[in-house]
Amino acid sequence: MRSIRPGPVSSPAQPIGDHDPERARAQPTGIGELDRVLGGGLVPGSVVLLAGEPGVGKSTLLLDVARRYAARGGPPALIVTGEESAAQVRLRGERTRAVHPALFVAAENDLSALLTHVDRVAPGLLIVDSVQTITSQGVESSAGAVTQIRAVTSAVIALAKKREIATVLVGHVTKDGSIAGPRVLEHLVDVVLHFEGERHSALRLIRAAKNRYGAADEVGCFEMREGGIVGLEDPSGLFLSDRVAAVPGTCVTVTQQGRRPMVTEIQALAVPGVSGGSLRRAVSGLDTGRVAMLLAVLTRHARLPVADQEIYAATVGGIAAAEPAADLAIALALASAVRGVALPPTVCAIGEVSLSGDIRSVPGLDRRLAEAARLGMTTALVPAGYRNRLTNDMVSRPVATIGAALSAAGALAAGLATAPDPIGAPVLPPDPPLGTNARSRRGGTSKRR
Repeated sequence: MRSIRPGPVSSPAQPIGDHDPERARAQPTGIGELDRVLGGGLVPGSVVLLAGEPGVGKSTLLLDVARRYAARGGPPALIVTGEESAAQVRLRGERTRAVHPALFVAAENDLSALLTHVDRVAPGLLIVDSVQTITSQGVESSAGAVTQIRAVTSAVIALAKKREIATVLVGHVTKDGSIAGPRVLEHLVDVVLHFEGERHSALRLIRAAKNRYGAADEVGCFEMREGGIVGLEDPSGLFLSDRVAAVPGTCVTVTQQGRRPMVTEIQALAVPGVSGGSLRRAVSGLDTGRVAMLLAVLTRHARLPVADQEIYAATVGGIAAAEPAADLAIALALASAVRGVALPPTVCAIGEVSLSGDIRSVPGLDRRLAEAARLGMTTALVPAGYRNRLTNDMVSRPVATIGAALSAAGALAAGLATAPDPIGAPVLPPDPPLGTNARSRRGGTSKRR
């Protein structure tokens, strides 16, 4: 094996205490929700990869970030766009009020031209939109190819580290939502952010998948408006309906997006299916598999008659509530829809439902209940064993099983509506023990209540 000899170094090694920490101190972008996800702001010399679907608002958000950076009076900001012309970026800047003399824009698709612009402008912030559109003449492949993306990203990262330029690379995503290009890019950069949102919803979320300078489980909330993207410091109100009267098929829960609790309303609708036709199960904002599992649990352990019902379930506001903590609220909303009995609008439910019908504990319960109390919830159905450690007027009702939860919900609903069949009442007698003949146990007939 060929030996490797010592070579020149870029800078001598020094004691850790001799290095200046201010050179790596995060600089706030001026957008609180983005700073929350970044861990305080953009670090000089760091490289951030921001990925999202086309049209979600990546370029609009970064244009606002560049304008705020340029307005500080320090080094200028430079946007290199390979997808639009400079005039198109100017038009967006006028619409979102993001025009500033210290904000430079260049439309380039060549890596060498990008490096030249950096030499001439000497920016403190560099935004490349997008990395898939930039090509290196030294690589023989088309734009967007794996080798091109790797070469361009490596060159930009080396430039950012050498000159201590805070850099943001915009990335495309594939059909399954993953970042396009080689996975090595996510290892090379310092921060990986995912920009999420649906076209028909104004809500936008930024999630940190990797962060060397802060927590990797933070979430930033934004709202897309005509004048641009605005951060939402208190987004919980977006996920509750505006009605005051109680309606069957609804239940409030508290999901946790990263470290942030968000009060979310679950809605369900049950209608009789067409005789002889297939039953429809439509879900929006929820995990389809978990909803199917909860229907099975309700059928087995609560005798809820859903075999001939079409079921529709969704969240309010377009937020996703796929974590197990929303199980109990989904189950209560389904039972409420099937029974036609409304839960009080000030009741919330938090807990994971197991296949055995038990209610399991979930992390961050104190924080979730505090957020629910802040938004006016007065009663919470929680897993058994929880002891309320909050200093507020919220009443927590521990429930151990799905049957106990339905009974407690039925008692809470009794003050709003009277139904011949309470929400927690079974519709079938209990199953006989294993090994017992059901017909002889029930007197030769099988009766339904």
